[in-house]
Amino acid sequence: MRGEFDWIRDLRRRVGAPRDGRDTVRVGIGDDCAVVSVPSDSELLLTTDLLVEGVHFVLDGLRPEDLGWKALAVSVSDVAAMGGRAAHAVVSVALRPEQTGAFADGLLGGLLACADRYGVSLVGGDTTGTPGPVVVNVALTGFAPRGRAVLRSGARPGDAICVTGALGGSILGRHLRVEPRQDEALALVQGNEVHAMIDVSDGLSSDLGHVVDLSEVGAEVYEDRIPIHDDAVALAARDGRPAIEHALTDGEDFELLFTLPAESADRLEREGIAGTRVTRVGRITRDRRYVLLPREGAAADSRPMERKGYDHFRRA
Repeated sequence: MRGEFDWIRDLRRRVGAPRDGRDTVRVGIGDDCAVVSVPSDSELLLTTDLLVEGVHFVLDGLRPEDLGWKALAVSVSDVAAMGGRAAHAVVSVALRPEQTGAFADGLLGGLLACADRYGVSLVGGDTTGTPGPVVVNVALTGFAPRGRAVLRSGARPGDAICVTGALGGSILGRHLRVEPRQDEALALVQGNEVHAMIDVSDGLSSDLGHVVDLSEVGAEVYEDRIPIHDDAVALAARDGRPAIEHALTDGEDFELLFTLPAESADRLEREGIAGTRVTRVGRITRDRRYVLLPREGAAADSRPMERKGYDHFRRA
């Protein structure tokens, strides 16, 4: 067992001097607040994610390094979904007394590994003891080019709907070692006219629904074009649910889902983005119908898209 201030001293030592690729950190860990600046050509993005033991993770068999990595990575994914680059993290943790030694060190190691991978500066936070569940909260800033943050509300009729990577079955392990598509997002917005974007955290059918609602449009999705991850196939063999259902509704894939002009989608399907596969899975429509088709052009066989993604407030 270790005291709070001993742990904070170790934290400052391991984090080291403030580091930031654009020299925006003036004061990091140690004061009442961090002091950072926003480059004049950028807008500030802010996001936060809360992970609670028993809701988002169970400790049995969980490496604390994986928990630390995921706690930051899911917020990096949010910034990427806006077409931004992650910058500064403030991390708060609530730990039981017996977790203030090796567990806390492992948690910090995972946080710092993710921060190093995605160019994030850890600039502050808070610690507290708890008799109850472990809680990890990350608040993250990011930068997007001024006036060019990509919103969920920009989808236009005629846009192609695309996703990176493959979907479904993340619970078999990918949900712990989240790989945010920041490099892909930055390359995507730099070279293409992206109208709307979101990360697939709650399931494609649910997250595309957010885009449809906020853009006040409709969408048709082609079942035969959904990229199904091998994990979804393996999970289907275990639980009997179709692999396509896993691909449409499983959460925590953290792939990018975006809309853009059809001609750009054709090129991205051929070339990919930042070394990652891109698949055109549907089309934005002017009417407000949200439907699943067995294949493109099979409108007569369409059926309503069921939004079965994860909902924290939905009763079991």
